[in-house]
Amino acid sequence: MRLRAGLLFASDTRTNAGVDHIAQFRKMTLFHIPHQREIVMLNAGNLATTQSVVSLLQQRLLHEVPNMLNVSSLYDAAVLVGQTLREVVARDSDAGHGPSQGVDFGANFLLGGQIMGEGPRLFHIYPQGNFIEATEDTPYFQIGESKYGKPIIDRVIRYDSTELPEAAKCTLVSFDSTIRSNLSVGLPIDMVLLRANRFEEPMKAHRVTAESAYFQQLRKGWSEGLRKVFESLPDEPWFET
Repeated sequence: MRLRAGLLFASDTRTNAGVDHIAQFRKMTLFHIPHQREIVMLNAGNLATTQSVVSLLQQRLLHEVPNMLNVSSLYDAAVLVGQTLREVVARDSDAGHGPSQGVDFGANFLLGGQIMGEGPRLFHIYPQGNFIEATEDTPYFQIGESKYGKPIIDRVIRYDSTELPEAAKCTLVSFDSTIRSNLSVGLPIDMVLLRANRFEEPMKAHRVTAESAYFQQLRKGWSEGLRKVFESLPDEPWFET
């Protein structure tokens, strides 16, 4: 999410290739120079593709080429991620695993943060390597499984008025709704909150696990609240018992 108050990033850690192949992998990568830049990248899609993209971006931090720690803007960072994604997909597609093999190399990335000299920005990078940027009218992006948790975010999040603690609460409720309905999403959840123009140190992800007392409190309160609201709604007038 990109809000007036700042940015929020959250990702689960479950990957699957069917119900017999469920594993846990971190889907969040941080690029950070203290007091200068805070960049967060989230990924979803083909695990081999996303791991290769992340590995190449991290490997190239050591070389005098455009990399995530020396590009001059978040836009340039999004271009770099898109180029790297196309490079990986082209390489693996040419390795005897073309479309005829039924392999989907596609991956999506969310990239955002702030570089000194420009405001907070957020991009959604598509499998083709092109991308769009979040706006005040569309302040958040979701990749991966989204349909179960999206209605909650749509009802709550507002660019101008939503503060980061409220956004974090809404995000966790959205994840809980998805976890209850879809096996492909699961705890733990990694979350980063970045206040606009603060460049706070250190930038690190907070991990929410099944043992988190706050998450369990949210889960219980949301379920009980939904049932109470549902019970308070009037019955359809044409139906008589």
